Amino acid sequence: MRLGAVADDVTGACDLAGRVVEAGLPASVLLGVPVGAVDVFPSDGPGCAVVALKVRTAPVAEAVVASVGAARSLMSAGATQLYQKYCSTFDSTASGNIGPIADALADVIGATASVGTPATPGARRTQYQGTLFVDGVPLAESPMRDHPLTPMRDSDLVRLLAPQTAARVGLIRWEEVRRGASAVADRVDQAHMLVDALAEDDLDVIAEAVLRRSADRPVLAGGGAGVATALARAEVRAGDSAGASADAGAAALPAVPVTGRLILAGSASAATREQIAAFRGERHLLDPLELADGPRALGRLRDALAAREDNLAPVLVHASPDVTTAQRALGAGRAAAVLEHALSELAAFAVHELGCSHLLVAGGETSGAVTTRLGITRLQIGRQAAPGVPWAVATTTDAGASDAGGDRSGDPRTIAVLLKSGNFGERSLFTDAWEVAP
Repeated sequence: MRLGAVADDVTGACDLAGRVVEAGLPASVLLGVPVGAVDVFPSDGPGCAVVALKVRTAPVAEAVVASVGAARSLMSAGATQLYQKYCSTFDSTASGNIGPIADALADVIGATASVGTPATPGARRTQYQGTLFVDGVPLAESPMRDHPLTPMRDSDLVRLLAPQTAARVGLIRWEEVRRGASAVADRVDQAHMLVDALAEDDLDVIAEAVLRRSADRPVLAGGGAGVATALARAEVRAGDSAGASADAGAAALPAVPVTGRLILAGSASAATREQIAAFRGERHLLDPLELADGPRALGRLRDALAAREDNLAPVLVHASPDVTTAQRALGAGRAAAVLEHALSELAAFAVHELGCSHLLVAGGETSGAVTTRLGITRLQIGRQAAPGVPWAVATTTDAGASDAGGDRSGDPRTIAVLLKSGNFGERSLFTDAWEVAP
């Protein structure tokens, strides 16, 4: 099996790829829709390629065009199973983008049905009777209720997805999942089917149902990283696989000599706030209101990073936890934009002017901005620092030169990057992640 996944943001792409590597398949992440022919799958065995887009909150038409382009590129490269990766907390609005993308991707492969679930038990996301639970509570009672971009005020997935698509939306309940893959496969027809899952073996049943159903006619698989990981496990069980262990995948990564460690946190999620609070090293605060007032705030941070005597000790730059004040003053879009710009400029300055080798970035939008600013187009996925949070190795391009100037601006550099969803990782991640870095 060659699994081709279209992900709606970069941290979701890394989440999927990291878990697939741990399951035993080699994986890589492409940032943005590939241009021209791409060589993304192993020549002599199965593997996984993920295209990371930035379409979770993009206008529907724009999100669909990018997703279709990514899917066609993956299929042309040899993907045998297409996968739609969306957030395990079902981040969306009344108009999309999960439903419209599912419709479009199904059309690409000639499928009349899709099957999947956001459930990822390893990330404490489960689905039961159509209700999504986050850390044991219904979605609408979790911190996602007040997400600044996609507030989730309903926990019923069928009710959430139905307005986003003209296709029928159905539910396969947990009791049917326990009857086995044949029972699930029999329910997949002419609809977007959301499937209950409480544990990893439920995901294995869903993956087997996808494989059985797709043996007869195309079916779009989708959801969080859980079902994709189960598909990888099924492939590994089916026979010898190239890179069939997490250690093998990580060993393939080139070593990156440590010359600097920088943490950039743009997420306001509860998990990231806890990680910021637990970090005991040097830290600097970014205030969107101050950033919007002119370039002086960013200049002071550049100076502070350049003046550090111990670059090997991790340093944290993080957004103010008080997002509501900035959003009221600037608007949600403007507040997010100034933060993303500042954090991505600091990344370019640290890598190209200060020679920083290791970046840990928290937040999906922030990760997309940083990788774009550094001109990174591909991530080679390695060992996970936490479930769904893998390290990767990437090469910057001259598009990533810092606008601060300097002799090293524009020189391509090989760096280690960890791009994490705001909600992922243990409290001590900002301290512990470096222990398994390439």
